[in-house]
Amino acid sequence: MQHPYEPHAVYVLLDRTRATLDSKYAAELPAIKSLNRLELHPRVTFFIGENGSGKSTLLEAMAVADGFNAEGGTRNFDFHSKDSHSDLYKWVRLGRSSRGKRRSDGFFLRAESFYNVASEIEKLGLDTLYSHRSYHEQSHGESFIDLMTNRLRGDGLYLLDEPEAALSPQRQLAFLVAMHELVEKEAQFVIATHSPIIMAYPNAWIYEFGPQGIQRVEYRETEHYRVTQTFLNRPEQMLRQLLGEDL
Repeated sequence: MQHPYEPHAVYVLLDRTRATLDSKYAAELPAIKSLNRLELHPRVTFFIGENGSGKSTLLEAMAVADGFNAEGGTRNFDFHSKDSHSDLYKWVRLGRSSRGKRRSDGFFLRAESFYNVASEIEKLGLDTLYSHRSYHEQSHGESFIDLMTNRLRGDGLYLLDEPEAALSPQRQLAFLVAMHELVEKEAQFVIATHSPIIMAYPNAWIYEFGPQGIQRVEYRETEHYRVTQTFLNRPEQMLRQLLGEDL
């Protein structure tokens, strides 16, 4: 089903004339080096690729350029535990629609620093606005799903970096349901992920980051899908090839 509403962010653009970067690492990644403008799906866009391909780096730069804290949270969060993000954000421009400029919600989630976000929520006394129970009293996976179902309201832009890191396969299915409910409430997602379950969400675009740059691919063309399917269909054969004939 097609939704008539405008996306919050229409595209991401790298304008290299805006600043000189202190660190050249991100700019020299093949996927980033070849990027000028990337159109975003009005509902869900996935960034996929090997570790170190630049997908999380670009997502983080988009978040910081849009006013989010580099470690995660809303645009009202202003804390840092360690400055580990690149300054690629200096080049990034988000093409916002008129609707996106007046959106009512937004959140940047980084799996690796969500503990710090949970601590900041407690420090600011915002627990009851986020959940019925402190995130520190829940497992990592429980707190992720709790955030999706109790804090995120829709009508906003949500940038998620590897949300599957704390989620079992069953919880990833619950994540898909929660995400779809938010999409129905006019939310837009950009997600960096390795999960073939999460990236199966329909009516989405998948961008693969690799040595040749960034290419849009179909779900069944992704290495994530093909490797997972092959392994699940023939686990014993694949294990023998990987680990030796004597298993």
